Amino acid sequence: MEHWDLRALAAEPRRPEVLHSARGEARSILILLPAGEELQDHQVHERAYVTVVEGEVDLAGTVGGPGLTAMFDPGERHAVRAVTDARLLLILAPWPGPGHPGARDAAG
Repeated sequence: MEHWDLRALAAEPRRPEVLHSARGEARSILILLPAGEELQDHQVHERAYVTVVEGEVDLAGTVGGPGLTAMFDPGERHAVRAVTDARLLLILAPWPGPGHPGARDAAG
């Protein structure tokens, strides 16, 4: 078992911290997003789960704080904006997803 205290883990704003990455399974990433900044409108090849650990964010029009979790389908466009300084857990599954430039590496 691996475990993390996401509230106490040392991390830096704008420098995502990969907590775990297993090819063909999932990738877990801790993100610190300063107030007013955003992960601009984008899409990923994987299903993306975003959980607010601390702070308040606007997830595609839904504003919420600690405990808010959102799931985006593969290819679904979304943006995340920090209303206050925010600490987020992002889980991408499967990792890498079909069509991801690194997916061919997972097979070999």
